[in-house]
Amino acid sequence: MRDKTMTADEVVSRLADGMTLGIGGWGSRRKPMALVRALLRSEITDLTIVSYGGPDVGMLAAAGRVRRLVAPFVTLDSIPLEPHYRAARERGALELTEVDEAMFLWGLRAAANRLPFLPVRAGLGSDVMRVNPGLRTVTSPYEDGETFVAMPALRLDAALVHVNRADRRGNGQYLGPDPYFDDLFCEAADAAYVSCERVVDTAELTKEAAPQTLLIRRHTVTGVVEAPNGAHFTSCAPDYGRDEAAQREYAGTPWPEFAERFLAGDEERAS
Repeated sequence: MRDKTMTADEVVSRLADGMTLGIGGWGSRRKPMALVRALLRSEITDLTIVSYGGPDVGMLAAAGRVRRLVAPFVTLDSIPLEPHYRAARERGALELTEVDEAMFLWGLRAAANRLPFLPVRAGLGSDVMRVNPGLRTVTSPYEDGETFVAMPALRLDAALVHVNRADRRGNGQYLGPDPYFDDLFCEAADAAYVSCERVVDTAELTKEAAPQTLLIRRHTVTGVVEAPNGAHFTSCAPDYGRDEAAQREYAGTPWPEFAERFLAGDEERAS
C-alpha cells in the first residue's frame, strides 16, 4: 500500500487561500501545532476555520489568516478564554458562526456521512437561532411531530489532526483518554493530514494498545507527518501534558513577539 508520509511543509503546499480548514483536538489538548506552525510560515490566508478552538484559532486569528470561524468555543482550558482570539474578535477581524458543542458535532457527522444536515435537539430554546439567522428547523415526519434544529454539514476542504501514533498508510492511533472527534474531522474533509508523535509499523499499533484505539482509518487520510512533540504546548496524553508555563507565556505575550519564537520553533525545542 502507498506510503503517505510527508513533511509539514509539504502538507501546507497542498493548501490554498480561501479553504475551509478543520483543525482537530479540543481547546488546548492534542492540537496539531507543528502543522499550524507550518501554516503560519506560509502566506495562506482568507481561511474558514472549523475547530473546537484553542491556540490554533488564537494564533491564526492573531496572524490575520482567518476570514470566518465556526466553533462552539475558543479556550486554553486552564485559561478559560483564548486571549489572542478574544482580541481579534473584539476588533472585528473575523466573522464568527458560534454553535452549541453538540450542534458542531452533528455538523461534522453530517459531513462525514455526506448528508446536507442532521436534526439535533441542541440549540432549541437558546439564542443560537437568533445569532445564526441562517439556521433552519425541521419537523419530524412521524407521529411525534417534534421540531429539531437542522444542523448543516460542516464540510471541509482539508483537515489537520494530531495523534500519538500512525503508520505510513494513514492509520492513526490515540493513546490518551479522549478521541476528540479527530476521526470525524478526517471523514468530513476532502483531504486529511495526520501528524503524530511517532510513525510505527502497522503491526506495532496493536502491540501498544487495544484495536479500539485505532481512531483514524487509512482510507480517510491523505498524508502522514511524523512530528515528535508536535502538539506542544498543548497536551498529547500520555506522551506529555500541557506545558502550562509556555501556555501562560503565549497568553501574556503580544502575538508578534511570541510569533517570532514560535515560527522559528524555539519554544518547541525549549520544552
